[in-house]
Amino acid sequence: MTEPPSRLPRPDSPIAKKVFASPNHSERLINGAPPEGTGFRVPDMLILHYTGMPEAGEALNRLCSPVSEVSAHYFVFENGHVLQLVPEARRAWHAGISFWLGETDINSASIGIEIANPGHPGGMPAYPDVQIAAVIALSRDIITRWGIRADRVLAHSDVAPARKLDPGEAFPWERLNAAGVGHWVRPADVTGGRFFSPGDRGQPIEAVQAMFALYGYGISITGVYDTETEAVVTAFQRHFRPLCVDGIADTSTLTTLRDLIAARQNLITA
Repeated sequence: MTEPPSRLPRPDSPIAKKVFASPNHSERLINGAPPEGTGFRVPDMLILHYTGMPEAGEALNRLCSPVSEVSAHYFVFENGHVLQLVPEARRAWHAGISFWLGETDINSASIGIEIANPGHPGGMPAYPDVQIAAVIALSRDIITRWGIRADRVLAHSDVAPARKLDPGEAFPWERLNAAGVGHWVRPADVTGGRFFSPGDRGQPIEAVQAMFALYGYGISITGVYDTETEAVVTAFQRHFRPLCVDGIADTSTLTTLRDLIAARQNLITA
């Protein structure tokens, strides 16, 4: 006697062990409206998060509770075990109010991965090697299937710099890039030199703000080094210059940003 076929949903990614369904999702939108016909908006971004909670199980329960109204497509435990919470074709609720290169509905444009880690509230512990290996494998599968460009693999803090810190400066972005995930250049050495900091004003600050806006950050070009500018600089440092995260636009920060902008042109024209 043959067994009946399993009715359990299968994960979109073979890296995920099983589906652990969250009810917190909706239709992907295009310009704020559902797409016409039977298609859906194709995700072209990958956003990485940490859970920021002491226990992985507690974080998973929150992402699957209808009361919380938050979710992500995937959840990666410290031991590398991966669950899928939301189908990739659906809009998970992981990014909140966010922005990148003109896009204001990051949830509709992206796939979100939650990585179990207490984060800054828990002292920013290191991510276990086995967990990062799983994140790399999962990310590689997602970006390959959806054709997500390297510079559109981002931190939650990149798209919401005034609100979020995750996945934090301890997250090994360089290791991901070496494995083919994400955009990275060697950070310029922190050697001092000219810098800009909160309270500074004038045309040089406009130029700094314009550079960050060109790369994708949500920043107003005001000519004033305000709290928004400080938050963007800090978010950039967490991702791309993690050795020193101080919110000051020093020579190292700006040189690294310049090099990223130049390197991205090769991705765009490839």
